Amino acid sequence: MTRRSVRILATIALGLIWLATAVPAHAANKYAALILDADTGTVLFERHAKAQRHPASLTKIMTLYMLFDALKDGRVGLEDRLKVSTHAAAQPPSNLHLRAGDTIRVEDAILALVTKSANDVAVVVAEALGGTEYKFARQMTQRARQLGMRSTTFRNASGLHDGRQVTTAYDMAMLALAVRRDFPQEYGYFATRRFDWKGRAYNNHNKLLGHYRGTDGIKTGYIGASGFNLVASVERNGRRLIGVVFGGKTGSRRDRHMKRLLDSGFKKAADIRVAEIVVPPLPSPRPDREVRVADADTSARVSAEAASLLPPLPVPAPEFESGSRDEGVEWGIQVGAYATELRAQRSIALARGHLVELLTGADALVEPLDRRTGTIYRARLLGLSEQEARSACLSLKRRQLPCVPVPARADIELAAGPKG
Repeated sequence: MTRRSVRILATIALGLIWLATAVPAHAANKYAALILDADTGTVLFERHAKAQRHPASLTKIMTLYMLFDALKDGRVGLEDRLKVSTHAAAQPPSNLHLRAGDTIRVEDAILALVTKSANDVAVVVAEALGGTEYKFARQMTQRARQLGMRSTTFRNASGLHDGRQVTTAYDMAMLALAVRRDFPQEYGYFATRRFDWKGRAYNNHNKLLGHYRGTDGIKTGYIGASGFNLVASVERNGRRLIGVVFGGKTGSRRDRHMKRLLDSGFKKAADIRVAEIVVPPLPSPRPDREVRVADADTSARVSAEAASLLPPLPVPAPEFESGSRDEGVEWGIQVGAYATELRAQRSIALARGHLVELLTGADALVEPLDRRTGTIYRARLLGLSEQEARSACLSLKRRQLPCVPVPARADIELAAGPKG
């Protein structure tokens, strides 16, 4: 081999090394996964959950979130007809083959996005709500930030490839939780298995529906840059898990992997499950009885475990205080009694996430109570009027969350929560 040939090969090798290092971090590996307990926020499994990936048609979950929001505030109705533009009609498959000048009902648009994952319909919705797809994508990104999806940027409404359109498994889990929380009725569309349109039947791409027990949504996605993606919601025996998988090599392999992760997640959740029965308000402890307060070691352990939790949507994590309360505070709510301090904190965060306006200013308190079988921790939010407490409990019970209104008592020492 001549020196000239060696130099050429060396130059090529250096060029290949440069190209490899120039690939964005989110493109270097397509795989990411997350399994989350939807009720407690406990992360049961994660791999690269905060690494940026391309969402593909998972983007349409946010498109649907925006459409559900428009339905909720009356900007559109299910029977309204949306006009198809030339730009919308030009979208590549998957699509409904809409033609410029056609119209489509809002409800049909929802069903087409959920089942067929139609790109032309996504643009129709974007233009109806945002004026242009570009403006709508900016609105999607802004709303994503409000939901706590800090690593997500949307560039279009469909998920067709754009190198700058990125998200994470963590953010997609937050979006799945937000859709179900904010639009519980509309969320039911994600369970649709078949959509009939102009004489043709389109089956839902989410093959877990009807084939994996407890699955009720939500969406698949695929482009070459992302691999086969899936966000799934599964409920069994009163426990709901959210699963996110990015980067499957095929749809069937992605689905099998998701099932294995969820199977493992349900087993793990059952192993760590503790009593979640609401304990009625109890009499104040006797003066000679010492109430246990979490020590520094306990707080450190709790803080470490809490670091693995998703935050409530979209409010910041509550602060937990200790000590006596102001005698002027009359009422609060108890949102469960738990075997660990951490579970009590999670319950408080979950309640606040559902009732942002009412509970944001309330004082979060974890109250330990020694019993013969061990210490339980009562999760409470204080600083409410009696009417506010009862109203909060009604709202939380509608969401199947534990809650009882309780009169606050100033003579009870309260558990110290993790600091910092």
